[in-house]
Amino acid sequence: MSEPETLAPSRRGAGRAAKRAHRMAATAATVPYITRRIPIYEVLNEEGLALIERNADTVLEEVGIDFKGDEEALQIWRDAGADVQGERVHIPRGLCREIIRRHAPATYTQHARNAARSVVMGGDHTVFAPAYGPPFVHDLDQGRRYGTIEDFRNFVKLAYMSPWLHHSGGTVCEPVDLPVNKRHLDMVYAHMRYTDKPFMGSVTHPDRAADSVAMAEILFGDRWIDADTGRPRTVMTSLINANSPLTWDATMLGALKVYARANQANLLTPFILGGAMTPVTVVGAYTIPLAEALSGIAFVQLLSPGAPVILGSFASSMSMKSGAPTFGTPEPAHVLYAMAALARRLGVPFRSGGALCASKIPDAQAAYESALTMLPACLAGTNFILHTAGWLEGGLAMGYEKFVMDADQAGMLQTMLGGVDLSERGQAMDAIREVGPGKHFLGCAHTQANFESAFHTSALADNNSFEQWDAEGRQDMAQRANALWKKMLHDYEPPPIDPGVDEALMDFVARRKAAFPDSNV
Repeated sequence: MSEPETLAPSRRGAGRAAKRAHRMAATAATVPYITRRIPIYEVLNEEGLALIERNADTVLEEVGIDFKGDEEALQIWRDAGADVQGERVHIPRGLCREIIRRHAPATYTQHARNAARSVVMGGDHTVFAPAYGPPFVHDLDQGRRYGTIEDFRNFVKLAYMSPWLHHSGGTVCEPVDLPVNKRHLDMVYAHMRYTDKPFMGSVTHPDRAADSVAMAEILFGDRWIDADTGRPRTVMTSLINANSPLTWDATMLGALKVYARANQANLLTPFILGGAMTPVTVVGAYTIPLAEALSGIAFVQLLSPGAPVILGSFASSMSMKSGAPTFGTPEPAHVLYAMAALARRLGVPFRSGGALCASKIPDAQAAYESALTMLPACLAGTNFILHTAGWLEGGLAMGYEKFVMDADQAGMLQTMLGGVDLSERGQAMDAIREVGPGKHFLGCAHTQANFESAFHTSALADNNSFEQWDAEGRQDMAQRANALWKKMLHDYEPPPIDPGVDEALMDFVARRKAAFPDSNV
């Protein structure tokens, strides 16, 4: 994609933008991920959570779950004590939970090539990552179109530039200009070269997962093996989706096995469209994904005890008129809160979706639906929030303006999750003594010392007078976001990388591409 012309801000506006950028950069340097300091919101009590767990165990035992096209997986379940009938696995009540609690880590570190950007998954920590998987991209200049590898690289660069995104994500958009069977090589290389934040590997075929692992081994070199454990360090967290309801297919199982055996993290997520993949009730929408996640996480531990895992939940409601997914509605928020609590009871990290919307453009619908999905994800105590930035059109499109708008909101949520400053500075008793009754605090020493960092400042919101907004072009937020993402790409500088490592990665990619013909499957 050619670089669009950047809109020229006013002289005064440019000064404000520079100051904001300086504050954002200072914050980003010290916050590689969030450690939450506010309480977690709960919607179910002990009795309710125990009921859901019993129902999920009943489903696994009586209904069963299919492990399709993978005889090795079926034999592993037989050896573990499950009743396997064809490809359907009936798992004794409580067995999955016992396996998980015995082996699965409660937290793990995903190492980045820049160690200062490594993230901790689980516990009180929250990690923000961009949207995942859209085949289309959208911006105000060119509208909606199929994504390309240039778009992919642009979004990787924007995620790297944002101080509020801690993770580079995975398939930030589908580069449909490249062959399906080879595009993973360019995507994984882009994450390795254009950012030094953590990233996700390919899951669309076991061989593509193996390529991701091989490239990670090249990238990390001497850091690949942990000297204390003798196992590879976890440097990728990759998305393994159940084929809901109650099915794990051969493609996902194949990628899962590659990553588990290499000690890379598997994020096991049922993708739930309420009324289609689960019953229409909220309790039914708890039961199916918990059963699927239990079986998948336990399988990882049977395959590779101690391999890192995340319990994922992605739930949306559905329009019963059109069948289209809907976002920002209360029922998926209830699912999210309960699934987060169930993950904590199980003792594993939790993932959910973030700024989701059905809107086709970065408008008011996109804003309020995104806020009403992102806020519950934060309040629920979610450890890994995928789709934090860029999601449009129910996940079919990745928006440039939406990306920077969402990232801006992520900064505000990061401040909220950080809690209240109760230090001597936060108490500000010296300021209260200095000012006393009937005066203002604008000129006191405490305000002068802290005004730049006192409040979170949006990079996009306009808080000026009507007259000033009018004089500066009457831009709405989407127009301001259009100028911002262009400026970010203009200012982008790649993180340093060892030239020998980069050469080895490019050589691996070239050899793998030459090893088999192009294909669109």
